[in-house]
Amino acid sequence: MEQARPHDPNPKATFLPKEESSLTFPVDKTALLVIDPVNDFLSEGGAAYELTKNTLKLHNMIEHLRKTIEGARAKGIPVLFGPMAYTEDDYTDEKLQKRSGINRMMFETKMFLAGSWGADFHPDLQPQQGDIVLLPHKTCDVFRTDLPEVLQQLGTTHLVIAGMAANLCCESTARHAIEDGYDVTMIKDAMGAASLPEYEAAVHLNLPLVSNAVITAEEFLEALEASAAAVHVQEGDTVKGSDNGDIGTVEKVVKASGDTEGYILVPRGLIFKTDTFIPLDAVTKRSGKEVFINIPKLVVGEMPWKEAPTRKERMAKQGPLAGEVDKLYRSTTASVLTDRV
Repeated sequence: MEQARPHDPNPKATFLPKEESSLTFPVDKTALLVIDPVNDFLSEGGAAYELTKNTLKLHNMIEHLRKTIEGARAKGIPVLFGPMAYTEDDYTDEKLQKRSGINRMMFETKMFLAGSWGADFHPDLQPQQGDIVLLPHKTCDVFRTDLPEVLQQLGTTHLVIAGMAANLCCESTARHAIEDGYDVTMIKDAMGAASLPEYEAAVHLNLPLVSNAVITAEEFLEALEASAAAVHVQEGDTVKGSDNGDIGTVEKVVKASGDTEGYILVPRGLIFKTDTFIPLDAVTKRSGKEVFINIPKLVVGEMPWKEAPTRKERMAKQGPLAGEVDKLYRSTTASVLTDRV
């Protein structure tokens, strides 16, 4: 079956790697997107450095980003650089300084001016031969560049995102990526923000809900070491939420059979007062002895996972077939512009 691609006129909602069963980063289908690794954010004297420096130092962000980039290159994973650059035309003709709060801030502080030192790449994070430098994005969403075409040409289904800033460009791009069907992973210690509250809110609250996992650079690199083999959940693995929070240890792995759906059993303990039966298809990645599910630890206790999942329950969660629905919204139906003309 042909997969819907991001530039289809009316793309069908989908998950591009839906036929895959491995929990790895397939080298031939993964790309690393590094957003705004430039002097204005990362170097002393940069226009925003006094705002970002605390988050950069807290997690040794530049070093972790450098290792992430080098690790991807070593495995043959394409590294894409997504910078910003503004010209006089953007402000005099297009009035971008009037478009949003972040656009106004960048205009007033002369950030990312085309051809300037501030818009250039940090000395430790320079693109190399074989890397791809995208056309500049003009606010937060890197998909509003040539990124969709590049990903399609590369055959990418798994997008790994790092860079600046966690709560703005990284988050906006992740949101667009999941809407277009990509498997999205965020590298938490290879990102920074303008303040610690902004960083913490993004990494612990928002990004875990608009990606499949928020992991560390070390976890990403360790996962790459297993990318050549099929990797599955194993008893004794540590289960982590999409926010990187520890959930527990896998006591049992049960495959689907008969009326029972596949699941992993995490026994009750200090964190959860009852056994937790996590559906196998909620597990998205494996790094070393850690497996990640696409639900944050903060809300795992709210999931209906107190008993082994059944086929009947799964059918109820899936809802009706599209052809069996008369009205999408029960009391009315979706309208189109031609209906109003």
